[in-house]
Amino acid sequence: MLPGVYQTARKDGTASYRSSITYRSKHISLGSFPAEEDAHRAYLEADALLSGNDSLEELLSLFSTENDPVRLQKFSRLPFEKCISLLNFRDNRLYIANPIYLRKNYFSYYLSPAEELKFDIDDLFYYTRHKILRRQGHLFINDYGMQVTLLGRYGLKSHAVCHRDYEFANGDPSDLRYSNIIVINPFYGVTAFRKNGQTRYRVKLHINGNYTIGTYSSAEKAAVAYNKAVDLAKKAGISRNYPENYIDTLSAKEYADIYTRLKIAPKFLNYLKTLRC
Repeated sequence: MLPGVYQTARKDGTASYRSSITYRSKHISLGSFPAEEDAHRAYLEADALLSGNDSLEELLSLFSTENDPVRLQKFSRLPFEKCISLLNFRDNRLYIANPIYLRKNYFSYYLSPAEELKFDIDDLFYYTRHKILRRQGHLFINDYGMQVTLLGRYGLKSHAVCHRDYEFANGDPSDLRYSNIIVINPFYGVTAFRKNGQTRYRVKLHINGNYTIGTYSSAEKAAVAYNKAVDLAKKAGISRNYPENYIDTLSAKEYADIYTRLKIAPKFLNYLKTLRC
């Protein structure tokens, strides 16, 4: 076998060739290939990257151009994600299987050569063990069998809308560091707005169209009003599986007092009466 290659067999009995490399006493798998020469080429490319002086910027530039002859000469077998992992190991002495490159006080997660997400270093342990996936343009993570959106880790709901429920302090949606994400509204059915210099909170519930439940002075009261409207809707026979707002800033007594005193829009209450008839 050529250096860095060993032969295995697929389930159907055909030959497959695995490639790997050892660097700083760590054994790193480079993938499986249909031919021995391909596996050996991957080994040579990994060795050249680990022993060379290509910078991250040079690597990104190579991979950002399709069929670039220089890239094809250097990296025709190693995928982009593996190159990022190897480069990070060379430069920062930490091997991470996901395409992560450590920076000063933060790290970059590369979805592609042109797509860089920035995270706080506190999230490094999580993203070394969870791969970011894309489906129909949406980014998510498989976490204990559940699909979690990236913004869900910041307390934002899956339906959250930028500039209504949250915004980015520096205007960069790829910067997911905690200091850059401003949560405007973390609750279901609640929208914040400004009126006469004050922030107010409007609650709507979707049944057959959106019904306004009311406008309230705080996000917590609005969240409770949404829960109350859902309870009333269910009592009227509406069987939709509405999510519930959890308000951890309120004690059980405070929640009950607000729930009892809150007024609900008469138009919504009258609509519910028609359903009981």
